[in-house]
Formats: sequence, structure tokens, C-alpha cells
Amino acid sequence: MFDHMFHLPLPILEKIARPAIVYISLILFLRIFGKRELAQLNPFDLVVLLSLSNTVQNAIIGEDNSVIGGIIGALSLLSVNWLVNRGLFRMPKLNQILQGSRTVLIQDGVIDEQALKKEILTHDELMGVLHKSGVHSPEELKLCSLEPSGNFYLDKDEDALPSVHFKALMKKMDHLSIELAALKKQIAKEK
Repeated sequence: MFDHMFHLPLPILEKIARPAIVYISLILFLRIFGKRELAQLNPFDLVVLLSLSNTVQNAIIGEDNSVIGGIIGALSLLSVNWLVNRGLFRMPKLNQILQGSRTVLIQDGVIDEQALKKEILTHDELMGVLHKSGVHSPEELKLCSLEPSGNFYLDKDEDALPSVHFKALMKKMDHLSIELAALKKQIAKEK
């Protein structure tokens, strides 16, 4: 039993190369197909990400189900990830090329239709993202962008928020109440 668990049917170099090749391929494919899959905007995107791991599993492990093979594969995968992150940290320009740049979806309350088309986002999906963040309409934002990581960045326009308008209106009403009271006193003195 233990002989089968620790027997490597594949050469060690192949066990190291398989996860590295799959890792690099997945990074490139995610870069080519855009940030949408990382953002998981709908159930279809989530299914794609979950299926990817199952799809590439055999390519990573081959016909080797041994414990040692799994450990070597995991170590190889983690090592490649560590090397890539370390390399990208040291080479910011390469990092930007591989990761891409953010896409501005809303600027000063106006939705950029071309940016939505580029990222294959519908208005409903964008509004879903805004609503999850407590934003009711695009007019409440200075900026909304889809980052290379698949995260949405929202910069609220504090002057456009209803609560801010309400507070400003209440402050003006308080000021008018004070002026009205002063006028009433002045009229009462004149009588």
C-alpha cells in the first residue's frame, strides 16, 4: 500500500514542468480574456473559474496520483507563483504589461459605453456592482474602474450623495430659521 502511495510513475522533472506550464498558460489566458472572469460578475464567470481547476488537474498531475507526486506538483506550483510574483515586483513595467491597466467605467457620473463594451459588461451588471457598494446611481460617483485584479474601485462624489445634500439643505433651513426669528424680533420692536 505505501509503495503505491510514494511511487512516482512520472519523472520528477516532468512533475515540476507540468504545473509550471499550466500556471503560465492560465495567467496568459486570463490576461487575454480580460478582467471579467476574475470579477465573477455572474454565475457563468464563477462556473468558468471553478471548471478551470478541474480542467487542468490532469494536465498538472498526469497519471500520477501518488502522495509524493502531489507534493512535488504543489511545491512546483507554489514555487512558480513565488518566482513570478518576485520577478514582477522587481520589474514594474513587466508587471503592468502582464496585468494590464484599469478600465474606467464611470467618470464624473457618466458611464463610458465604450469601456463597458471593451469589458463585455452590461448596464445591469454594472448597476449590480454599484448597488452592492451602496451606490444608487452613477451620478453619485467621481470614478468607477475595473482594476486588473478584477476588483471594482469606486470613488464616491461626496457632494452628489443624497445625505450630503440633505445635510446641506438642513443647515440652510436652520440658518433661515435663525434669520426669520431675528426678523420677527425686529418687527415686534417696531410695533
